[in-house]
Amino acid sequence: MEKKFRRDQWKMLFVTMFCYLFFYTGRHNFGWAARGISKELDISFQQVGWISFAMLMGYAIGQLINGNLADRLSPKLMIITGGSFSILCNLSISFANSYTAILVLWTLNGYFQSMAWGSGGKMISNWWSSAERGKAFGFYTMAAGSSSVLTFFMALVLVQQEQSWRTLFRYPILFLAAALLVFLLVAYSDPRRKGYIVPEERDSHSTQKENWKKSYQKVFQNRNFMIASFAIGFQSMARYGLIFWVPIHFLGNNYKASSGNMWLTLLIPVGMALGAVSFGYISDLIFDKNRSKSIATGMLISTVIALLIYFVPMHSHLFIGALMFSSGFFVYGPQANFWTLCPDLLGTKLVGTGIGIMNMFAYVFAAIGEPIFGKLIDYTGNTANIFLFVALICAICATIISFVKTNDPIIHQPKSMS
Repeated sequence: MEKKFRRDQWKMLFVTMFCYLFFYTGRHNFGWAARGISKELDISFQQVGWISFAMLMGYAIGQLINGNLADRLSPKLMIITGGSFSILCNLSISFANSYTAILVLWTLNGYFQSMAWGSGGKMISNWWSSAERGKAFGFYTMAAGSSSVLTFFMALVLVQQEQSWRTLFRYPILFLAAALLVFLLVAYSDPRRKGYIVPEERDSHSTQKENWKKSYQKVFQNRNFMIASFAIGFQSMARYGLIFWVPIHFLGNNYKASSGNMWLTLLIPVGMALGAVSFGYISDLIFDKNRSKSIATGMLISTVIALLIYFVPMHSHLFIGALMFSSGFFVYGPQANFWTLCPDLLGTKLVGTGIGIMNMFAYVFAAIGEPIFGKLIDYTGNTANIFLFVALICAICATIISFVKTNDPIIHQPKSMS
């Protein structure tokens, strides 16, 4: 029975990862469409930034609501519902002809996309004990980073084929539709739904299920968790600075003459994917499960890398590629440690609520950053300034997370099931 449960543990982790692997095809496609939208609709980059702001705010509000719902409803149903409505929003945008229509649809898309991440985290917490949760969340976060790789790759292919920006909202999401079907057929929200008898974790946070109001109160009253939530806000702002604005920087006005540089942007999400799974192990093995120290180190290194990209002349594709990969690795990798802080600081009963609130902070801050990035480009006329801004944001994140104090997590050994 234990061997069967172990197989199902990995199976549920991998099917959740597989599903989320395609979620960004309905969200990170926008950066590649931004220049085409700006040109066709005759709008400024600051206005494009406001569209991205609206999506991220929709996502943030959704996280506040849907994270708590994931603790109460079926995480599997939440993921399938959110993914399905996101597909509809993307398809509708591909036929839109006005700034307002795209703004409204992209905002709704943000809300529907928010139904997946906290629900997936809840599923993983249901299937994995605290002893291995750092590893499990590392793999889960890697799936998110890998989703950016897939989306960047699909977008680059469509851009090089000189396809309309509208195709970026049509073709990539077909993969999300297929992944949702697989998830529907394979996933189980909880081991009990598959007939396993799993004892509750006996940690200091484990209590009877709270009503929704008390759940929010407990999370917002946790000082360390609130500090960590502010820190992830700046980490997410830096992440979206890379994901959304670097493609615009490398596309430029004459991207066909430097298509090699454009393809090097793919190394950013590749670095993000490998950074996510690596930081799960880094925090456990090098920093002895001290998540805040692991995060601070990664963000300080990110600051240095962003400054190097800005100040050092780059004539070698190899050097540019190394910096692109490293920036993704160290900016996004620490996010895996943030999600592990949720059960570490709040316990397993409030994982969905905690992830939702933390992700709300992440996307509110990322949303605020988008029009600022756009205004910076409009005002200076130099897209390279985004790296200077990213360096500042990373330094702020490293400073804030250093104030988070975590107790040593209580390790539970898996128990035999009968």
